[in-house]
Amino acid sequence: MDEKERNSLGDRDLSRRDLLLKLGGFGLCGILGDAKILLPAAAAQEKQQPAPQPPSDGATVSPDDDKFLDELEKRNFQFFWEQASSQSGLIRDRSNVLANDNSVVASIAATGFGLTALSIAEKRGFISPPEARDRVLLTLRFLWKKMPTHRGFFYHFADINTGERVWDSEVSSVDTAILLCGILTCRRHFEKHSEISLLAYQIFNRVDWSWLSEDTSLLPHGWTPEGGFLPYRWDYYSEMMMIYLLGLGSLTHPLPMEAWNAWKRTKFEFDGSRYIGSFAPLFVHQYSQAWFDFRNKRDAYADYFQNSTLATDAHRHFCLELARQFPDYSDDLWGISASDSQQGYVIWGGPPMIGPIDGTVVPSAPAGSLPFLPQAVIRVLKNIKDHYEKAWSRYGFVNAFNPLKNWYDTDVVGIDTGITMLMAENYRSNFVWDTFMKNPEAQRGMDRAGFKKE
Repeated sequence: MDEKERNSLGDRDLSRRDLLLKLGGFGLCGILGDAKILLPAAAAQEKQQPAPQPPSDGATVSPDDDKFLDELEKRNFQFFWEQASSQSGLIRDRSNVLANDNSVVASIAATGFGLTALSIAEKRGFISPPEARDRVLLTLRFLWKKMPTHRGFFYHFADINTGERVWDSEVSSVDTAILLCGILTCRRHFEKHSEISLLAYQIFNRVDWSWLSEDTSLLPHGWTPEGGFLPYRWDYYSEMMMIYLLGLGSLTHPLPMEAWNAWKRTKFEFDGSRYIGSFAPLFVHQYSQAWFDFRNKRDAYADYFQNSTLATDAHRHFCLELARQFPDYSDDLWGISASDSQQGYVIWGGPPMIGPIDGTVVPSAPAGSLPFLPQAVIRVLKNIKDHYEKAWSRYGFVNAFNPLKNWYDTDVVGIDTGITMLMAENYRSNFVWDTFMKNPEAQRGMDRAGFKKE
């Protein structure tokens, strides 16, 4: 992709972390209603309130809901099946659902979601076992033998066919972690296939977590050949829990145990709910929990599954209060997270309010919380499918839409389609949790972080 094409895309192709780095400019303004921050020292050991709904066990899914979620997952999977390179297995960062998309930009995070999607699809019968195994092998062989890395970490964006770095992107700690979660899921699901198991073992153990933490317990967001480590650290609660847990679980280059305790767990309060959070969109409560099973477990600080349930419910109430300004929001239509908009890619969400919220709905925001608030989320997703035709596509939901402005995105985004598919499957069957957590690296990471059954 040349510079002209890149510039025409604008901010929408910045990474999630690039965008969230701007949050300092929004963070303390626009706080809605009774949202407030509690001092971490005073709140860290507070007992959390009971979750609004019980943890997902896959046993309460009605036949009608199961049929709807099955169709959603099939469409989500089509993105990962069709938007992958036949040469590398890498998956496009995003795709226009109304046109033939010839973009050459792949995302390693989308590829991680896609590897997990292949495991789900094989289990569900969307594709045959040989088709799934062949695609997994193509991808893992490319990642091991041809894809450029630095100390085992991968560049965030790469050419979909060659694997070469694009856009001067960073070697990304969180996007590498998402890719590794997908690889480890395949390792266990296809464990009878020796080459898949070996490649997954080799790729994971090549990652040098000790290099990432050589002078700090707070891990950096990434590294570039031109400037070294990025100046930003994973110092607050966010989607980064998977980075620390994978690093703690490594046998070859483990993180020190104190790394898990180094990052801050700030408490927020909104509408009577108290939970650990950040000045960040809703996805920070979802991504690590797509693979790591935090149900009925806690470390010294929190039950993070319950915490995400509380944060999601607070977000739902936040959107309902916003209905005074944006009447499209209701109990049947809510959900705001970093997404496309009519003005480009935007960071928005809350509580507290972040960004120039304008009534846009982001389907992956509620969808990524399916196991936390299943009935509330399914009501929203069915409503979007049934009443907002342009928001429903070959690949499931478009990235965002605004009913008040009659604006509908033309793109689906790999990571948002991925979190939708994985959380739908976790709610239906616990499959991703059960499969991923069989990995000794995942078990060791949670053990070293001090997780105990409740």
